[in-house]
Amino acid sequence: MYVYDEYDQRIVEDRVKQFRDQTRRYLAGELTGEEFRPLRLQNGLYIQRYAPMLRIAVPYGLLSSKQIRKLAQIARDYDKGYAHISTRQNVQFNWPDLEDVPDILAELATVQMHAIQTSGNCIRNTTTDQFAGVARDELVDPRPWCEIIRQWSTFHPEFAHLPRKFKIAVNGAVSDRAAIEVHDIGLEAVKNAAGELGFRVSVGGGLGRTPVVGSFINEFLPWQHLLSYLDAILRVYNRYGRRDNKFKARIKILVKALTPEVFAEKVEAEFVHLKDGPTTLTEAEVERVAKHFIDPNYESLEDQDEALARLDAEHPGFARWRARNVVLHKKPGYAAVTLSLKPTGTAPGDVTDKQLDAIADLADRYSFGEVRNSHNQNIILADVRQRDLFALWGELRELGFATPNIGLLTDIICCPGGDFCSLANAKSIPIAEAIQRRFDDLDYLFDLGEIDLNISGCMNACGHHHVGHIGILGVDKKGEEFYQVSLGGSASRDASLGQILGPSFAQDAMPDVIEKIINVYVEKRAEDERFIDTFRRIGIDPFKERVYAANH
Repeated sequence: MYVYDEYDQRIVEDRVKQFRDQTRRYLAGELTGEEFRPLRLQNGLYIQRYAPMLRIAVPYGLLSSKQIRKLAQIARDYDKGYAHISTRQNVQFNWPDLEDVPDILAELATVQMHAIQTSGNCIRNTTTDQFAGVARDELVDPRPWCEIIRQWSTFHPEFAHLPRKFKIAVNGAVSDRAAIEVHDIGLEAVKNAAGELGFRVSVGGGLGRTPVVGSFINEFLPWQHLLSYLDAILRVYNRYGRRDNKFKARIKILVKALTPEVFAEKVEAEFVHLKDGPTTLTEAEVERVAKHFIDPNYESLEDQDEALARLDAEHPGFARWRARNVVLHKKPGYAAVTLSLKPTGTAPGDVTDKQLDAIADLADRYSFGEVRNSHNQNIILADVRQRDLFALWGELRELGFATPNIGLLTDIICCPGGDFCSLANAKSIPIAEAIQRRFDDLDYLFDLGEIDLNISGCMNACGHHHVGHIGILGVDKKGEEFYQVSLGGSASRDASLGQILGPSFAQDAMPDVIEKIINVYVEKRAEDERFIDTFRRIGIDPFKERVYAANH
């Protein structure tokens, strides 16, 4: 993983000193709340419903065991003993005291971490595939490119005050596990007929109040021009993006208003002045960054198919876990393991300080001292020897991480909702738990197969409900919490937005509503057909008829 040089470290430490003084001045009454607001946002600090929330940057979701132990210590010493994994692969603390935040940032700086650009109208954390560098379907490791973008975008003076927040995702594999089409900019690594590397560029994707699937405006951008082209896109957005209305300020609104074709023309016109300029990437620069992402010291192993099959036969629980939570690795004899943070009764994405310490220990013993956060709010050990899988499974069961539900209905993406967020219209976490309790039969979940269920507490869509196969949105009805359901969304390749099922439902009705939707799928699906494919084949009407039948 990327390691700070002396310059990087000094920048982060100087920022801590600045914010310490800014916080002191605010608490002393020398700065007003309005004056302090942009300063705290530049350091990842939000004021939520009950307490501040501090969002920690985790570039492209990659963490060392040393950093995880530091997060555990912060959760213990400054919070209520837990942290939360966000859908941008970052980490959030929901209960820090304002006067402690400078100390927390100082602690983070000792392990090369910070909260810079995790909030505000700037370029946020660049995200990618949680299996980057180890996936068998990978064309190129996207992590060096994410790091190049991070270095280019951090403290970029021209893009520090954009019309609105800005999100970039990079995919380097055949499958799109980075959801690039619902980002402000999505980058997909491709090779042309000559075998040269480049990027297919999507712009104008995003969720929130106006969900939009992005448009591809460049089918092959040579890698040398990546930053120059990103500069051009951001300059066009900075120049033409709406600043008079925050609900119309995202780049997706601009792209839609101009049309993707006209937006692309404006980008090309800007790109002409930037191409072959100072931001042109060289092989030496890419190599400088890429050397931080070389393979660990893998052993020469063979796949353990026969031995694992015997263990599957002897231990059905292990077989279920391996089927859902373990994926193939590019190196024979290795596997990538997802630790489920979605056991029933736990807020999706939450992890305690003791669990964080245990994860750090597991990473050191099983996975070269590194872990990844996924935008699905789980944690990954990416380099586990197959011969260690059974022992690891036993330890994960003890720690509560072995729920074999990855990709299934109860692997719910869920924002903190009204339990924490001051913007939320409704609670999200109780809905997630009620659905998990209704569908707690693992055999039935396995039979249902892949279903993405996403929950957001408001239209800001932090739970990505628009792209859930089943999406749930909390809405306010005259002071009462209700929930709107959408079907047919997908964040994968050829992304789609869900269609609203109809009028919203009371909280108590939600498990029944989901069960009726699932029953229609079970009755209508073809053999081995996924929920999303059944929906696309039969449409929304059969689901609507079943769910609202009792109301007519």
